[in-house]
Amino acid sequence: MTALDLSVITHNLNYLLVKGLGLTIELTMICAAAGLVLGGVLAVLRLYGPAWLRLSVAAYVNLVRSIPLLLVIFWFYFLVPYVIAWVTRAPNPVQLNAFVSAMVTFTLFEACYYCEILRAGLQSISTGQKFAAQALGLSQIDVMRCVLLPQALKSVTPILMLQIIVLFQDISLVYVLSLTDFVGAATQLAQQQNRLVEVYLFVALVYFVICFSATKGIRHLQLRLANQ
Repeated sequence: MTALDLSVITHNLNYLLVKGLGLTIELTMICAAAGLVLGGVLAVLRLYGPAWLRLSVAAYVNLVRSIPLLLVIFWFYFLVPYVIAWVTRAPNPVQLNAFVSAMVTFTLFEACYYCEILRAGLQSISTGQKFAAQALGLSQIDVMRCVLLPQALKSVTPILMLQIIVLFQDISLVYVLSLTDFVGAATQLAQQQNRLVEVYLFVALVYFVICFSATKGIRHLQLRLANQ
C-alpha cells in the first residue's frame, strides 16, 4: 500500500469520469425513466386489467425478478438475435448494438421492480377516493391520472429513488457487453497500466460518495414528505 501511484488516476481522470462515469449515468437516467413509465403501465394493468392480462403481467414480473440480471443481459444480447432471425426467417442472426441491448435489458428488468413499487403505492390508497372521484363524474382514466397516481407516486417516491441507486450500481454489469462504462473504463485502465489497486480503490470511492450522498438526500426527502 505504500507504493500507491495515484498519478494513474489524475492523468486519466477525464477518461474515467467523462467517458466511463458519463456513460454509466446516461444509461441510469434513460433506463430509470423508461423503466418507470413501463412499470407504471404494468402496475395499472396488473391491478385493473382483465383477468388474463393481470395473470400475464404477474407471470412476466415474477419471472424476470426471479432471474439474475446478468443472465437477462446474456439472454437478450446473445439469444434474442437468433429469435429475431427465426421469426423473420433471416439467414443470419440480427446484430444488436451493445448500448441499445443494455438499454432495453435494464429497462425491461427495472420495470418489474417499479411495477411492484407502484402497485403497492396504488393499493395503499383508500378505495373510497376512487368511488368519490367517479361520483364526481371523472372517467376511469381521469381517476387514475388525477387522483390515484399522484398520491401513489408521492408515497413511493423515496423507494423509487432508492431503486435508481440500485440501478446505478447494476449498470456496472454492462462491462460483459464490452461497453466502456465506469467499471469498464477502470478495468481497461487498470490492466493497461498494471495498477489494479489504485484504480479499483478510486472506483469504490466514487461509487461510495455518489451512493451515500444520494441515500442521505433521499432520507431527507422522505422526512420532508412525511411532515407534509
